[in-house]
Amino acid sequence: METELRILLEEAQSLLKEGQYGRAVDTAKRALELAEKSAGVDHLDVAESLFVLASLYLSQGQYREAKPLYERALTIQENTLGKDHTDIAVSINQIAGLYSFRGQWTQAEPLLKRALAIHEKALGPNHLDVATSLDRLAYLYCAQYRYEQAQPLLERALIIREKALGSDHIEVAASLHRLADIYYLQTKYTLAEPFFKHAISIRERALGPDHPDVAKSLHQLALLYLKQGKETQAEPLFRRVLVIKEKSLGLDHPEVKSYRFIYIESRLNQ
Repeated sequence: METELRILLEEAQSLLKEGQYGRAVDTAKRALELAEKSAGVDHLDVAESLFVLASLYLSQGQYREAKPLYERALTIQENTLGKDHTDIAVSINQIAGLYSFRGQWTQAEPLLKRALAIHEKALGPNHLDVATSLDRLAYLYCAQYRYEQAQPLLERALIIREKALGSDHIEVAASLHRLADIYYLQTKYTLAEPFFKHAISIRERALGPDHPDVAKSLHQLALLYLKQGKETQAEPLFRRVLVIKEKSLGLDHPEVKSYRFIYIESRLNQ
């Protein structure tokens, strides 16, 4: 049964990637039925099947169908594993994501806090999964413009990644960029600038000078300079972003055409 169930669950996820949503749901339902009949309605295999089916519904914006499946799966896991198991944190994050997609921040927040607490208790305060939980909670605060509450979470996540991975790791660059964005959104431009520059430096070394992630950080740094009235410093960054986009997407791509106007406007503002 285990092999057959695994095949069905993997097939459902592959069908979704191929855009065959109806067949993916039917396959996930077959997997759930198989798990219930073979292992019993409260088995962890049933919980896994419920999560796959719920994620399929969520991918299509069918929140009403997804929610009871997520909740039933979480109940099975809690009864089997205990409420402080790390798998519970993963499941809670999925349910919080459902609420976040719907803009139901007050329902999502306590779930994200609970997932963070589970990770801290089970893995220690400096584990990388703790950093990821901090990022998720910070994102929720950002979505509500609660930047002052998001900032210390992202600062802590950065410290965790630097200690665990080293100061030049690519994940540290992403953390630097997120934190710089928070400073930028609070008009803390002098704080944001070195973080954007450090993120650019890491990404250039790790990914190459023409990678799209390099362009993202360059673009944000250019916007920062514009906010400070430093148009002459912003213009070459906008130009470089345009060149990267042209190389990666082609001269006639809609995104390239749109960005070309941004670059032209930056030159006119000098």
